[in-house]
Amino acid sequence: MEVQAITKFARMTPQKVRDVARQIQGMPAEQAMDTLRFIPRKSARLLAKTLKSAMANAENNEKLSTKNLIVVSARVDQGPVIKRFRPSAKGSAHPIRKSTSHIRIVLGETTSSKK
Repeated sequence: MEVQAITKFARMTPQKVRDVARQIQGMPAEQAMDTLRFIPRKSARLLAKTLKSAMANAENNEKLSTKNLIVVSARVDQGPVIKRFRPSAKGSAHPIRKSTSHIRIVLGETTSSKK
């Protein structure tokens, strides 16, 4: 059984979020949450929020135990880019690109449980 959670339009570039997302792939969900708690980056907070939502979805919707969940995939896609302009010298303007990300975390159940 696979459960997922999606965060859309997160105001951070996908490249910055992918750096942290690669670290939690394949980890048990609780260990991944502990890892994200100690990474001092905004992207870690965004991923932790999405992971917490996925764990809640598994527990409440599918009646799965959070102890048996692993992070099957943590995928970060590019969202729409908000384009702005900043006034510059001599009447010109410089473009500013504000990137957004779509974060998708898929959790699966482990096949063997340790006793």
